[in-house]
Amino acid sequence: MRQTSYALAERPDPSEAAGDHAVTRQAATAAGPVAIRLRNVEKSFGQNKVLRGIDLDVPAGQFIAIVGKSGCGKSTLLRLLVGLDEQSGGTIAFSDLSGVEAVPNARIVFQEPRLLPWATVLDNVLVGLGEGVDRDGARREALAALEEVQLSEKADQWPSRLSGGQRQRVALARSLVSKPGLLVLDEPLGALDALTRITMQQLVARVWRELGFTAVLVTHDVSEAVNLADRVIVLDEGRIALDVEVEAAHPRRHGSRACRA
Repeated sequence: MRQTSYALAERPDPSEAAGDHAVTRQAATAAGPVAIRLRNVEKSFGQNKVLRGIDLDVPAGQFIAIVGKSGCGKSTLLRLLVGLDEQSGGTIAFSDLSGVEAVPNARIVFQEPRLLPWATVLDNVLVGLGEGVDRDGARREALAALEEVQLSEKADQWPSRLSGGQRQRVALARSLVSKPGLLVLDEPLGALDALTRITMQQLVARVWRELGFTAVLVTHDVSEAVNLADRVIVLDEGRIALDVEVEAAHPRRHGSRACRA
């Protein structure tokens, strides 16, 4: 596997006491793709240890896919990366392109779109910008995000009028509208039919190439992982069992020999 080195300041283990280990400076917020470094990361739920000693480096702008059987810790790892959960041990650190410690602008896309049924497509995307933003500017940003996923003509529709693939594209636009430096995708295509899934794979690959964010995908589909990612990481019983670089150049054609599992 190709090794990439970059300067990165690590955050203290949250299980350690404050005081000598307290961070005394404010980390900058990364405006672009972020590099990720995990060192001896563990996560337990009660007596159940889900992640065990995870060491991982992800260069800024890389697309990695995480595969493994159910219960191996894939989704738990994603939740740690976006701050929905906190590790039980070890360190998770991020840096910007210059190597300076940074807090990433991170977003997550789940398997279910989780759209607000009482809001239009456009208003669902606006949720991704949060509160306190200029309404006219936010609307332009939301429409641009819908254009990225080829759904601008559906801006005034209700989610119930959309197909499953279209709803998932709205969820993707909601994540993209804030221009994330880190996008994590938790099996977002798993519930789609085969043809829609291929179309969505192509869309995700195109948006990643154009916007340049760091991407982490969890999937059960090894072919999908190879088709989309620069690296495929296999988790087994909470540990990294395999870390393989995909040599095929982007863009990739679905079904080509280089992208077959």
